Amino acid sequence: MAVRGRDARGRRPRLPRRAAGLVLAVLLTASACSAPADADTSLTVREIDATLERRAAAVLARDPAGYLDALAPDAAKLRAAQRTELANLADVPLKSWSYEVKGITEEDGDWATAEVELRYRIDGYDTAPVAARRTLELMRDGERWYVSADRPAKGASDQLWHQGEVEVVRGAHSLVLGVGRPEEELRQIADTVDLAVPAVSDAWPQPWARRVVVHVPDSVESMAGLLGSPETSYRGIAAVTTGEAGTTGERPALADRVIVNPQAYASLGSFGQRVVLTHETTHVATRTSTSTATPVWLSEGFADWAAYRGEDRTPDLIAPELTGAVRAGDVPAGLPDDKDFGFDGDPAELARAYESAWMACELIAERWGKEKLTAFYAAVGAHPGRDGAVEQALGSVLDTTPEEFTADWRDYLSARLG
Repeated sequence: MAVRGRDARGRRPRLPRRAAGLVLAVLLTASACSAPADADTSLTVREIDATLERRAAAVLARDPAGYLDALAPDAAKLRAAQRTELANLADVPLKSWSYEVKGITEEDGDWATAEVELRYRIDGYDTAPVAARRTLELMRDGERWYVSADRPAKGASDQLWHQGEVEVVRGAHSLVLGVGRPEEELRQIADTVDLAVPAVSDAWPQPWARRVVVHVPDSVESMAGLLGSPETSYRGIAAVTTGEAGTTGERPALADRVIVNPQAYASLGSFGQRVVLTHETTHVATRTSTSTATPVWLSEGFADWAAYRGEDRTPDLIAPELTGAVRAGDVPAGLPDDKDFGFDGDPAELARAYESAWMACELIAERWGKEKLTAFYAAVGAHPGRDGAVEQALGSVLDTTPEEFTADWRDYLSARLG
């Protein structure tokens, strides 16, 4: 067998079939019988599914021979890369690993291209799977299909184990997975998350897993690779949380991952590191109550409120950019828009957006109480859409209006920061 390619005339080469396959082909030709195209596609999907099921079973069994058995024998580079990837996963405690063929985008005889979704769960941490989209090229020999190429689907990104051997550090409430980072650093991150989880549970008393998975790649470039975005977007960002908002009770939220930028995170002192990981842990805790109806100012402001509430810092130290603006007479006219939280803008404006959001949540907690703040957050997220979500929750939970709340918030900024 040979890996996928084309001959000198631009055609894909045909693979030699087994004798039984040749006989079947002759019989079908002689009788002029052929299956409908949709039946052929369905058969192809079932056959590819069988190959991927064997591959998934080999991952869970830590069986390199079984894993490589699903690959085209002549694809030397692919086999070497896949052998390394499986070894990189050796210490990751997997609960499940499966593939679903989402569609065949190209099929030509013994060659096919399939869009596939990989789903996996980490044992003891994920109540729902992480989903990763992959594009596979496959070749058939007889009744079996073999993978000849495996890459991220368009717009998708690689996983941590594609970047190197994954080292695993366990905490009381955390699992830290690192590539190319010292074990001591990963242990320190696990210890910090272990402090964050009870703090977040006190701020957000609603049920959540109380377990956090953290990825620590070896550089900001690798971090950007995991997120599928330019590295310039994350150079000054110490950590981000990935996850899916807008889920319902019928479809549980997919597993979150906190991804650390090792360079930016290392530049922080212990206070900053604690705040960053408590902030990101709050996003994990509130995920099931965060939806497309939730404005960014509320999700980020609440995460900052949860992170700062146990710290002994005055508002002007927590919000220096906003303090400078307020003291210069430039009190914001309204709460920040979603676009104000983009990582690729002016850092000072980004800081003011976060600080403004924090002060809005701080106002609610101080005036209406912590329980009302969490109830307000949940009510906004439960709304069927963005339009009217904040307005309705302000009225039903806080007995105020957007206009009154904005005016109160502006007065609060002047009183606390002026």
